[in-house]
Amino acid sequence: MILSDGTIRRLLAEGRLVVEPIEPSQVQPASVDVRLGDEFLVFRNHTAEVIDPYDRRADLMEKVAVAAGDAFVLHPGEFVLGTTLEAIGLPDDLVARVEGKSSLGRLGLLIHATAGFVDPGWTRGQITLELSNVATLPIKLWPGMRIGQLSFHTLDAPAERPYGHPDLGSKYVGQQGPVASQYQANTRPS
Repeated sequence: MILSDGTIRRLLAEGRLVVEPIEPSQVQPASVDVRLGDEFLVFRNHTAEVIDPYDRRADLMEKVAVAAGDAFVLHPGEFVLGTTLEAIGLPDDLVARVEGKSSLGRLGLLIHATAGFVDPGWTRGQITLELSNVATLPIKLWPGMRIGQLSFHTLDAPAERPYGHPDLGSKYVGQQGPVASQYQANTRPS
């Protein structure tokens, strides 16, 4: 079941659901709008010849902070990591879905490639966005702009091992800012 605006507001007021900072106008009929943060991780194409998920080089990406009043320009075919301005916290019986804004999708902006799911138990971390420009012109991304939306779904029962449980090896607990892939923490197949 997808939560309605009234239920979202109630859970926010109770503190069971966390979206901080938040303005009342961000709550939509069945979602919460999220805004773009001011930090991005970009690939160093000029020094890296390949990406190996099991052997991620420390110099594969560099962080770019956008000054107040400036925009980040995402060129056609470019892929970068961004972040939500908001930190999110979910109880053990809710999951969230990250979706793009229709108006931005119509301009060619995609905000996630595959990581559109936020697990139950996610603890007060920002959401890393996988930003792609599939348009034929550059797109200006302004920190603070509404970049996406979160819809919330109830589980049939609270998760027995929510995100961050010691048995899971959760890699992104409490992340702040855009966080690069931690795939190298997985065991390589033999």
